[in-house]
Amino acid sequence: MAKYVFPKIGLASGLLAATLLAGCSVGPDFHALAAPAGAAFAAGSLATRTTSAPGPDGGAQQFVQGMDIPGQWWRLFGSPSLDALINQALAANPTLAAAQASLRVAEENVLAQQGSFFPSIGLDVSDSQNMTPTRALTPVAASGKPAYSLFTGKVTVSYAPDVFGLNRRTVESYAAQADNQRYQLEASYLTLTSNVVMAAVQEAGLRAEIAAQQDVIDADRQLLQIITHQVAVGEIARAALLQQQAMLAQAQEMLPPLQKQLAAEDDALKALAGGFPNDPLTGFDLLTLHLPQDLPLSLPSRLVAQRPDILAASANMHAVSAQIGIAIANRLPQFPLSAAFGTSPNAIANAFTPYNQFYEIVGGLSAPIFQGGTLLHRERAAKAQFDAAAAQYRQTVISAFQNVGDVLRALQSDADTLRAAETAEAAASQSLAIARGDLQQGAIAYEAVLNAEQIYQSTHLALVQADVARFTDTVALFQALGGGWWNRRNVSGVATTAVSRSNNG
Repeated sequence: MAKYVFPKIGLASGLLAATLLAGCSVGPDFHALAAPAGAAFAAGSLATRTTSAPGPDGGAQQFVQGMDIPGQWWRLFGSPSLDALINQALAANPTLAAAQASLRVAEENVLAQQGSFFPSIGLDVSDSQNMTPTRALTPVAASGKPAYSLFTGKVTVSYAPDVFGLNRRTVESYAAQADNQRYQLEASYLTLTSNVVMAAVQEAGLRAEIAAQQDVIDADRQLLQIITHQVAVGEIARAALLQQQAMLAQAQEMLPPLQKQLAAEDDALKALAGGFPNDPLTGFDLLTLHLPQDLPLSLPSRLVAQRPDILAASANMHAVSAQIGIAIANRLPQFPLSAAFGTSPNAIANAFTPYNQFYEIVGGLSAPIFQGGTLLHRERAAKAQFDAAAAQYRQTVISAFQNVGDVLRALQSDADTLRAAETAEAAASQSLAIARGDLQQGAIAYEAVLNAEQIYQSTHLALVQADVARFTDTVALFQALGGGWWNRRNVSGVATTAVSRSNNG
């Protein structure tokens, strides 16, 4: 038997040469799109500050151009109870946990696909018992015995040089998908924190509405006592008493729906925090919430680089762009390489003797010749998918600019509405107090008091709602501008991979 020497240098040189050939990646190279030229948040100039009102939350808010958003922007509302609730939600909300798990899946897929850059090495070991048919053949074993053992061990190495960038584009697509999941996680984080703050404000507003309605009920009861006395002494007709009883019943009728909404809002807050309806919850009050006076106003160019939904749409474009390169590479030849080195002795002790060793080296070429147009149409489909992703990206940017513009205008209107509501409520309160005094003195008819009471009820409720709207639209501004996620630590729950960092950079 001839002696064979395994050509290690030759194989290494071949693999090195194949690796050097792997520097070309077919298909388009993705470049993130810049902010749309000339895009702004409003057709005209925006005011730099809102109007002010005399109430506790009536201070003017000013828009600071280029002001950065803190990573924990909700702390600007000055409520330790709100901070604690958000921390609980971040730790226990299942939606956020699911988004974190989806990111880990995407990152592991990137690392798994990176394995295609390296050779695959396998080990195959077998043991067989054999017998030679002595009537027909001479025994195969050197001992001359018909029964013999055969031990075979083989190490295989296979490698597919990435000549046209098929693996590169595949890893690129997976990395872009991981970026998409990362920004979706940031969007989930922002949505969760914004929803908690808005729900807390809504709950505080409902408590204020309930308190206001309870004040109305108490005032109606006092007025009913006055009218009951006047009817008893014959100063006014009994019809006024019946009308006031109806007014009191109507005021009491409006209280249960508000209490129902408050209970539902409490349950919503507990669910956002990952809890159940029977869990305890600290109630919120508008008086314990501080309305931020300085509000950020990002440059339009920065909005494109900060909003998670825009970044997720851009990452989706990147992933689809890489799919075009994959489709093109699948139409080009592949050059698989494989090598095997092993031994096949009839006794384990002879495993390393030269005459029991063998090797094989195989270089191949595979190329599609005719696939019925399948590969061509897949490439065209990938290009069409990129066009769709690009259109979705543009729509996301347009919606983001619209969102910010709407919120900025809303904040201006909220301040004007609050100022008018403060004035109306103060005037209605004074008018009602005067009317009640005059009625008690018998100076005016009951109908005038009734009209003044109805006006006061509507203005008082409008004042509470205007106050709540100012808080909620302030939250909406922080959300619309991206929520400052770039100023806090990663929320994925796992370390960022090198692939992700390089892809982001």
